[in-house]
Amino acid sequence: MTTIAVVSAGLSERSSTRLLAGKLASAVQDSLPHKASVEMVDLREHAHDVINALLTGVPTGALGGLVRTVADADALIAVTPVFNASYSGLFKSFFDILETDSLAGKHVLMGATGGTERHSLVLEHALRPMFAYLRAVVVPTAVYAATSDWGGASGLEKRIALAGKELADLLAHRAPSAKPDRYANVTPFAELLGGLRK
Repeated sequence: MTTIAVVSAGLSERSSTRLLAGKLASAVQDSLPHKASVEMVDLREHAHDVINALLTGVPTGALGGLVRTVADADALIAVTPVFNASYSGLFKSFFDILETDSLAGKHVLMGATGGTERHSLVLEHALRPMFAYLRAVVVPTAVYAATSDWGGASGLEKRIALAGKELADLLAHRAPSAKPDRYANVTPFAELLGGLRK
């Protein structure tokens, strides 16, 4: 069975970060042709253990199990609140304690929440480079939700559905849905060059 680890770095029990993480997980499940097992990882419950693991280099107790859950999952959904125009320290610290290559080749869907729309680029300027460094395969659509997005008229649900479908497509071993290739009928340069040499 396909397993999806969902990492939420929300700091409150009913945070918008946790809400977005759950909606993204549901969107992936709705788009998959088969059932998936979803493992939710709420980092707020393990914050002290994350700091201890940074200091000792060894994730112990329940945190060790969460690290294995993320490493063994077929895909990862990772959602962070935005603080000072970047991901939260707790979010980054968790990924700092993962073993090298834990996320190499793993399919990842990124999300972030914040009070204002002005921080939406955190996904492209902070999260995407971090996951690229960890050699994860990140879906094209990342989802940012500002406070004003939760009203229903912002298109947030459409973005969630699109991102979920992209991850589901990868998990189902097919290329993510895309717009028609406008270059499909264009002769490749190598062929043109070969024709010139004749």
